[in-house]
Formats: sequence, C-alpha cells, structure tokens
Amino acid sequence: MTDLSRIVAETLDGWKNGIDEQRPADVATFFTEDALFQGALPAHSIGRQGVEDYYSRPHAAGLHVDYVVREIRPLADGVLSAYVDPTFSRPDGSVLHYHLTVILKRIDERWLISHYHAALAA
Repeated sequence: MTDLSRIVAETLDGWKNGIDEQRPADVATFFTEDALFQGALPAHSIGRQGVEDYYSRPHAAGLHVDYVVREIRPLADGVLSAYVDPTFSRPDGSVLHYHLTVILKRIDERWLISHYHAALAA
C-alpha cells in the first residue's frame, strides 16, 4: 500500500466505521471544521455540524458502507483528492451505489475531509 493509499484508507475507514456503528458525531470528526459536504440530499452544508446532522437523519438509520478507491491524486503539499465508489446498504437489503470525490487536507498531522461530493451512480 502506498503512503497516499494508506492516508485515504485511514480517513475513509474512520468515516465508514462511524456510519456502520451509527455514530454521526464520530463521522463528523473525520471532516475539517469548514468542510463542504454534499451528500445524497439536495442541500449542502458547511462544517462538522452539517455532517453530523446529515448522518443523524432518518435516511441514514441502519446504513452500512463499503468502498473502493479508484484514483488518488496529490494536489499540493498536504492536500490530495480521491475518487471513490461507495456502496451503501440499508437494513431492508436495498443497496445504493455512488461515486464520491473527496479532498483531504493534513491538519496538525491528521488527514481530514475538507470537501465531500457524492453522486448517485447510474
């Protein structure tokens, strides 16, 4: 595993674990204080509170997520982008496939999501 792959995996594994364990506040800790977040709902949000609110809504109850990282690109020192294909499973057995772009920033030796944009896969 490359250093960039490890960075993305560590960050997204934390995001995934928070979702899988139904802990929205923990999910939000993997985002920057000023993160731009665009999930499956029409409205976007800015900051950790918006992420926590999103994963606290009824649509997120019982979700589990798996993901595959497709591309990673360094953008600048301490900044990288990743293109990811997450699959969200609902308690009723339905599955939702998405494409996800994230921008990660290194802040105080920790990599956090500063931009998150999800789009339903066709």
